[in-house]
Amino acid sequence: MAKSETTSVNRKTEIISAAIEVFAEIGYYRATTAQVATRAKISQPYIFRFFSTKEALLLAALEVSWARVIESFRKVVDSASPEQLESDLIRAYSDILNSYQNEMLLQMQAQTIQEEAIREAMRHGFGEVRGMVLDAFRAAEISNPEERTLLFLARGMLCNISAALNMPELMEI
Repeated sequence: MAKSETTSVNRKTEIISAAIEVFAEIGYYRATTAQVATRAKISQPYIFRFFSTKEALLLAALEVSWARVIESFRKVVDSASPEQLESDLIRAYSDILNSYQNEMLLQMQAQTIQEEAIREAMRHGFGEVRGMVLDAFRAAEISNPEERTLLFLARGMLCNISAALNMPELMEI
């Protein structure tokens, strides 16, 4: 990759990272591309070199966050024993939540945004995660794989709420 291409890819990544932080902190609707630019230490017009709209920037941010979850889960699915599968997936999600909390807060906010492109991105992300977990539970011959998948996803949502509200007691067993 040529140096200008590498710089361009790095800048795009920096913009997405800044957007994740800004959107997670103050919300998509209140956030401006000027705030994202300030966080990324670039000019606002430079954002539009990569993203035509604020919505396009949010979609890119959601793509990054879903890709992280999917990649992490895929590694677990490919390596965990059937006996450890569910607990390893839980640990993987916990690690993501601890390391990339803003991405999960962003996903939580995106669930309430009514723009169809964003709703579709969220449906696609959840659908891919659900399908992967369900297929893995079936392959591992976990009893009641549909119910266990539902409970796994519900627990993940409760983890998000626990983190967002700083209420670790929601996760106490």
